[in-house]
Amino acid sequence: MAAPADFILRQQLLDRRLRLEQAVSVTGESHQVRNLIHEVDAALARMETGSYGLCEVCHEPIETERLITDPLTRLCLDHLTPNQQRALEMDLELAAAIQKGLLPDPHLHSGLWEAAYHYKPAGIVSGDYCDLIRAERAGFYFILGDVAGKGVAASMLMVHLQAMFRTLIPMGLSLRELVERASRVFCESTLPTHYATLVCGRASVSGEVEVCNAGHPPPLLIGRGEVLSIDPTGLPLGAFCDLTFATSRFCVEPGQTILLYTDGLSEARDRSGQMYGAERLREFVKEQQTSFPQDLIKTCLKDLAAFQKDVPAGDDLTIMAIGRSAAS
Repeated sequence: MAAPADFILRQQLLDRRLRLEQAVSVTGESHQVRNLIHEVDAALARMETGSYGLCEVCHEPIETERLITDPLTRLCLDHLTPNQQRALEMDLELAAAIQKGLLPDPHLHSGLWEAAYHYKPAGIVSGDYCDLIRAERAGFYFILGDVAGKGVAASMLMVHLQAMFRTLIPMGLSLRELVERASRVFCESTLPTHYATLVCGRASVSGEVEVCNAGHPPPLLIGRGEVLSIDPTGLPLGAFCDLTFATSRFCVEPGQTILLYTDGLSEARDRSGQMYGAERLREFVKEQQTSFPQDLIKTCLKDLAAFQKDVPAGDDLTIMAIGRSAAS
């Protein structure tokens, strides 16, 4: 296990032991608390001998995301008992239901703006972050991100990101300050190996859009026979704790659409291993005549399916489209 992760897990174990001792001082020692203290001490001892994080049956590394979730884990997934497997399956199903419930409404209408998205985990849960948040004066925020890694740990960090942005947005910060604060909190509250690429933007009723792209695949501005990229203006969130970011501003005219996506689209592969690629996406959307977000997403998914030809998805996939319609 990487040294930074090992250090943080050690701190988690020491903190857990301190809280257990505090519980004993208040309520007295019980059989359950005594067993938990023994489990924590045994885990700390395994760290000293270098056997921490190894399955007690096969001696192969335990999944890191499971250790992050529960530092006392002793077995890899392949060697859980039937009861433990059923409990884990129930936990994952509950996590998936909670994550689904945190998604925004599938369609947003705000003035002349319309937004839609497609969100599909590669497994039971997803590390993609997708959000649409109404703002004052008929505007709204749109956020699309991708946490490094997969599975439960990535999905936990996705929820962490959502909580941060939904807490910070009502504070009235500038877009740059919003992303910088989120990045700092994310860096200070996660493992050093964790980061997230992310696009955060705000659309105003006038059609002006401000975007901060933190190392994410460039969104595309589509319309009027051309496709323009909105390039990154900073490093991924959490890469360093003192990151600064820049933003870009542009006006979306009636009939134009912004397309955002995670690398589950651009890095999808066919049976030969060929990558779908950002250039194929650019050429495809350039030929599309529709400016309706939901229709654009459907055509993108249809082209992706034709490219993959039933190859299973290797990554979470999220596509968001934001269009501005003409006044009726």
